[in-house]
Amino acid sequence: MFGSLGMPELIIIFVIALIIFGPRKLPELGRSLGRSINEFKKASNELRSTLEDEVRLDEQRTAATARSTQPQPSPVLEDRTEEHVHEPIARDSGA
Repeated sequence: MFGSLGMPELIIIFVIALIIFGPRKLPELGRSLGRSINEFKKASNELRSTLEDEVRLDEQRTAATARSTQPQPSPVLEDRTEEHVHEPIARDSGA
């Protein structure tokens, strides 16, 4: 948890802090330190989340740009010559 600090080192640090700050001020300093660490963790998690969102949005933008720059296939023209063959119109001679 504390890296290379062992139990004897932690006890020495605690005794020195107790001598310097006194028994009444030490709990307040502990709470203050805990709040500071908690705020730092919150800020770093928020920063990480923001960076991940930005990277994801950038990837989506580049993918959309890549799709829009790809050449679109040209439409196939159908052979409609048979549809436009005109048949003679039978005229009623009125007789």
